Amino acid sequence: MKIFTNKTFIKGLAYDLAGMATVAIPVIGPFLDLIWAPYAAKKMSEMYPGRKGKLASVLVFLEEILPGTDIIPTFTLMYLYTYVWKKEPLRPQVIEVESY
Repeated sequence: MKIFTNKTFIKGLAYDLAGMATVAIPVIGPFLDLIWAPYAAKKMSEMYPGRKGKLASVLVFLEEILPGTDIIPTFTLMYLYTYVWKKEPLRPQVIEVESY
């Protein structure tokens, strides 16, 4: 499928896995969330500019900072919302026109 070769999707999946990995570390995991939450919010706003990127960065920050919510794949859900459900183009389309 085309979705699995998209760089934005792959990066989002990697960020989701990194955020979920902190749950596996027994004692240090919650403290790593204090570092990971602002970083994830910054990356979300960089990946998705504009108003919905800002909203998504707030949501990912809250999701990472609150205990027990690390299993929510926020980056993947944002990708699906942006490119699958809303069907925004992945790249601007270039239309070539010949002049006479």
